[in-house]
Amino acid sequence: MDVLPDLWNHEYWLPPGITWRDMEQMEESDCPHPHHLLLALPLALAFIALRCVFDRVVAPSLGRCVGLRTRPSLAAAPLPKLESFYTQRTRQPSQSEIVSLMAQCDKTQRQIETWFRRRRNQDRPSHTKRFCEASWRFFFYLIAFLAGLATLIDRSWFWDQRECWRGYPQQPVERAHFWYYQLELGFYLSLLLCVSVDVKRKDFREQVIHHIATIFLLGFSYCSNYVRIGTLVMLLHDSSDFLLELGKMFNYGTGWKKTCNVLFVIFAAVFLVTRLVVFPSKIIHTTLVLSMEVYEPFAGYYFFNLLLMVLQALHVFWAMLILRMAYKFLFLGKLDKDERSDEESELEEEEDDKENWEGEQGEYCWERSKDALNSKLKTLTNSCVLNNLTNQRAAVASRMRKAQ
Repeated sequence: MDVLPDLWNHEYWLPPGITWRDMEQMEESDCPHPHHLLLALPLALAFIALRCVFDRVVAPSLGRCVGLRTRPSLAAAPLPKLESFYTQRTRQPSQSEIVSLMAQCDKTQRQIETWFRRRRNQDRPSHTKRFCEASWRFFFYLIAFLAGLATLIDRSWFWDQRECWRGYPQQPVERAHFWYYQLELGFYLSLLLCVSVDVKRKDFREQVIHHIATIFLLGFSYCSNYVRIGTLVMLLHDSSDFLLELGKMFNYGTGWKKTCNVLFVIFAAVFLVTRLVVFPSKIIHTTLVLSMEVYEPFAGYYFFNLLLMVLQALHVFWAMLILRMAYKFLFLGKLDKDERSDEESELEEEEDDKENWEGEQGEYCWERSKDALNSKLKTLTNSCVLNNLTNQRAAVASRMRKAQ
C-alpha cells in the first residue's frame, strides 16, 4: 500500500531541494499536475473515432487523386485440410510438414507451396488500408509540426537551449504548450491502442518500443516540468515524420515515381540531420550537460536521459535502413522499397506469387502449344502415311498394267 505514495515522492520527480509544495506556489493554471495526463485517454479515443471517419470520408478521395493502385490477388483454392493446417498450426510449413500435406491432399510440393503463399497474401493488408494509415499520420504530423513551430519559434529556448533550465523547475506552462503535449500524448496512445489492427511492418517491434518510450517520455517530462525540452523533442520528430508519410501516400499511387524519389531524398536528408546531428548535439547534450549547471542529478534526470538514449538507438537503427536505401538509389539507380518501415514482412511473397502465377500461366500456354503441335505433327504424319500408301497403290497398279 505504501508503494504508490512512494512513487510520487518528490525526490524521484524533482531536483534536490524542490518539493511538490514549492511547485504549487505557481499559479494553478501554469503549474503542471500529474492528473492533467488523464486527459490524454479520452483524446486517444477521440483520435481513433476521428480516424475511422477519416478513413471512410477523406482518404478515399485522396486515393483517387493520387491514382491509388488496386492489387489483383489470386485466391487460394478452397482446400479444407490445408485451411485447417493454416489456421491451427502455422502459416509457414516446414519441408517435412509439406511432405505430409502432399500425402494427405494428393498434391505436388509446388501446389502446396503455392497454396500457402496465396493464402498468406489473402491476409495481407491492401494498398487502400496502407494508404489510409499513411494519409492519417501525414495530416496529424504536418498539423502538429506547423502548430508546434508556430508556438515555439518566438520562444527563447528554441534558439538557446540553456533557457530550457532558467528558473527550472518552477517554470510556468503556457496553455498552447499544454495542449501541444496533450494532443501528442493522446495521438501516440491511439497508435499504441491500434497497433494490433494497423499494418504490421518489418520494424514492428521497434515501432512499439518507440511508442512506449515516447509515451513515458511525454508523461514523465510533463510531471517533472521538462516541458520546454519536451516540446523541442516533439517538434524535431514531427519535422521528418510527415515527409515519410507523404512519400508513402504517393508510393501507393500510379505515375508518381519521380515524386517519390524526390520526397525520399528530402526525407532522408531531414531525418539524418535532425535525428543523428541535432538530436544528440542539442537535445541530449542539453539534458545531460547543460542541465547540470542548474541542479544536481536526481532519479528523474537519469530516467529522462535513459528514454532519450532509447530513442537515439532507434534513430540509429532506422538511419541504417535509410542509408541502405540511399545507396541503392544513388549507386544502383533504383529505389525498390522503403526498408525503414513501409514494407511488410511478407511483401516479397507478393512478387513471388506473381512470378509463380506468370510461370504457371507460361507452363499452361506451353502445354497448350505443345498439344497443338503434337496434334499437327500427328495429322502431318497421318497425311504422310496416307500419301505413301496412295503412291504405293498407284505404283503397283501401274506395274500391273505394264505387265498385262
